Amino acid sequence: MTDESPVPELPAMRASNADRERFAQILHNALGEGRITVEELEERLDTVYAAKTLKELEPVVVDLPGVTATPGGAIQPAQSHTVTGPDSRIGGTAGSQMSFAFMSGASRKGSWVVPPQHTSVAFWGGVEIDLRHARFAVKNSTITAVAVMGGIDIVVPDDIVVDVNGIGIMGGFELNDRSDRPAPSAGAPVVKITGFAFWGGVTVVRKPREKPTKQIEE
Repeated sequence: MTDESPVPELPAMRASNADRERFAQILHNALGEGRITVEELEERLDTVYAAKTLKELEPVVVDLPGVTATPGGAIQPAQSHTVTGPDSRIGGTAGSQMSFAFMSGASRKGSWVVPPQHTSVAFWGGVEIDLRHARFAVKNSTITAVAVMGGIDIVVPDDIVVDVNGIGIMGGFELNDRSDRPAPSAGAPVVKITGFAFWGGVTVVRKPREKPTKQIEE
């Protein structure tokens, strides 16, 4: 006689903080690519950070690229196979994913690591982002800039590739190229800047890196 007793279901694998952050990064990338809206991002992030198991995370990204199925059927963020090239500025722990100014000012400058997706919002305020001394967590980064009755100024060095593609509604979204240097090599970091300006402005300035200050010899 064959024993047809049901096989007990294994308990769901618990999700770690690192698991939640990996799934959140997939959602931020999907926003930058136009696959989901800001409202959808917020809804899905609420689910991600409330999830206690990997099973609860699966529905959040099941309709997005950048995930793979494990032998047991669970969905996990796919391993990145992006070739970064020899550029020494690529790599490191990603910095802040958002800069926000409401009737005030905010800045991201100096030595910081640009994440794959950074969202900058200025509402009746101003944001300054300077990439001249920054590193990049990955080769291809996206900055989503939203200026509403405010301004966002972004400075990029002329030795990275910059792609500006935003919309100005009763405002401006423009690239101001102050360098005669040709486009850098294929191995350089690539930054896509997108978003919109409403009664405000987003200005991207491309210019050479600041010359290092000469030290006084004693």
